[in-house]
Amino acid sequence: MHSKIHLSSEVADALRSRRAVVALESTLITHGLPYPANLETALAMEAAVRQTGAVPATIAVLKGRITVGLSKAEIQELAAAPPGTVRKCSRRDFPVALGLRQDAATTVAGTMIAAHLAGIRVFATGGIGGVHRGHPFDVSADLIELGRTPVAVVCAGAKSILDLPLTLEVLETQGVPVVGLGTDTLPAFYTRSSGLPLDVRVDTPEQAARIAAAAFQLGLGHGLLIAVPIQPEDELPAEVAEIAIIQATGEAAAAGIHGKDVTPFVLKRVAELTDGRSRRANVSLLVNNARTGGQIAVALSQLER
Repeated sequence: MHSKIHLSSEVADALRSRRAVVALESTLITHGLPYPANLETALAMEAAVRQTGAVPATIAVLKGRITVGLSKAEIQELAAAPPGTVRKCSRRDFPVALGLRQDAATTVAGTMIAAHLAGIRVFATGGIGGVHRGHPFDVSADLIELGRTPVAVVCAGAKSILDLPLTLEVLETQGVPVVGLGTDTLPAFYTRSSGLPLDVRVDTPEQAARIAAAAFQLGLGHGLLIAVPIQPEDELPAEVAEIAIIQATGEAAAAGIHGKDVTPFVLKRVAELTDGRSRRANVSLLVNNARTGGQIAVALSQLER
């Protein structure tokens, strides 16, 4: 266990006894959803993990300390923080946040790093970053991290505001297995299918756990993606999502928004253009992925015992 990592007593006890633990990110709290939806969703994700018998470990940097397993009070504090006061923390940001003793919310890449340092094998999130539409050289650090950090990431595919075919190509280049849980195609975040075929389909969390266990036993150093479609009743129709995404990304380009600011702007604008339907879908898939992550972590824990 790395000296820069602080574990909550609950997470430390679970890892010591080899119980199932699921990492959860914190950028959805500070950058993904408005208050109080961010607080409600973070707590609902933790509750969904607990329902499976696993222990949730929401991760953030608090006053320069990587904290694995936030308390309810710490989650509430992050949720209520004024916009712009909490750093968005990927791999490159850890030295700054720790060195200057800042508060920072971990992205997919940042959460993977912290989870791996803590000894957590499974991480549940909404959608990973990817290759930005119209900007093929703008590749999210999430994809690179998946190629070098051995954590199983449970998600609803990449965010559909991205270039999904190119995102799959980069994952292949990085050597990352993409496993569809209950699907033959890559989920498209708000919608159940992008139409892009996957090489591997499994139909139970136990099967997904067996693939994860094999990946970790090989010790090749890469992660894997377990793609879970949104629940059918909460799906946003593909044509509705696409119209809003095209308009939102066009507005971002016209306003000169780029880099790490693009995704939060586009997600917020898509929510406005769909009268909140995309946000409801987002919350649904986050909670569903947390529950699925718990099921996979429990199965993986049983295999490793």
